[in-house]
Amino acid sequence: MLKLGTVIIPVMPVDEVIETVVAAEQIGLEYCLVADESLMLDAHVALAAAARETSEIHLGPVTNGYTRHPAVTATAVASLDDLSRGRAVVTIVAGGSMALAPLGIARDAPVSVVGETVEVMKRLWSGEQVTWAGERFRLDNAMSGMGPKDIPVWIAARGPRLLHLAGRSADGVVLEVKADLPEALALVGGGATDRIRRPERIYLDRLAYRPDLRVGATSSVFVHVLMDSPARQLRALGLDDGQIEAFRSSYETDGPEQARSHIPDEAVLQHQIVGSPEQCSAVLRDLVTGLELDVFLFYLNHRGLAANIEMMEDVRAIVDAANSP
Repeated sequence: MLKLGTVIIPVMPVDEVIETVVAAEQIGLEYCLVADESLMLDAHVALAAAARETSEIHLGPVTNGYTRHPAVTATAVASLDDLSRGRAVVTIVAGGSMALAPLGIARDAPVSVVGETVEVMKRLWSGEQVTWAGERFRLDNAMSGMGPKDIPVWIAARGPRLLHLAGRSADGVVLEVKADLPEALALVGGGATDRIRRPERIYLDRLAYRPDLRVGATSSVFVHVLMDSPARQLRALGLDDGQIEAFRSSYETDGPEQARSHIPDEAVLQHQIVGSPEQCSAVLRDLVTGLELDVFLFYLNHRGLAANIEMMEDVRAIVDAANSP
């Protein structure tokens, strides 16, 4: 049975984020995550308020170890877990250009940053006093005031070393790019060989079940996603090395708006699930059967509560159909 959730890119006011989370629970979504995009609204503040207005949906930030120290994140997520009575989940990313570039933070040593962020959080959630040192972070006689916690940690990964890390240490791995899923899962499996239970397989995508939603895939957010993607994923989308170089060069010199012109329409179609609601359900059903996916997440990145509620209801129906025999 494929579970359903959404990732809110908080381009809307904070009250609307909270209302969207409440609506997500009413519609029957199992997860609602809020992206921590640095200079947008504070994800932890919105999630804490939403926790007081909901009772069942799992909540958590999509955050990184560059803009927030992992010990601070551990405390914030533990606080959310208390507020929500055990419904917290946290997704760690390597830090994308949309979050890091405005702050002048370089995306250095992403595997170390992600791995040590997970390590710091889990050590603090043990409830014990911790002294520990990694390459990027350290703890000196640190002890969480929140007590022991058992909070699922997901890693959103693209590159082979991060996928291997997710297979080895995460409770779930968040994957994008439909065409790349088989190869990405093989890399995750390479890191999970010594585990009794594999990490949950979480697929994050956009469902283009209406023609206007295909246009949305070429937004600046999507361009940032492609810029942060490894060459393996871009080749899976059908881009050759020359197109990849032209796209990245344009992004660096001219910005995301101009870089859009280097993304072929065919690449967009390979990235997301496109078609009628019935066709989208069929694709999801095949992915669940062939790749044993556990969770499907979709983006909400538009202003307007009514439109986002409509999308959540539509995607709920599509996933319900995919789960039907």
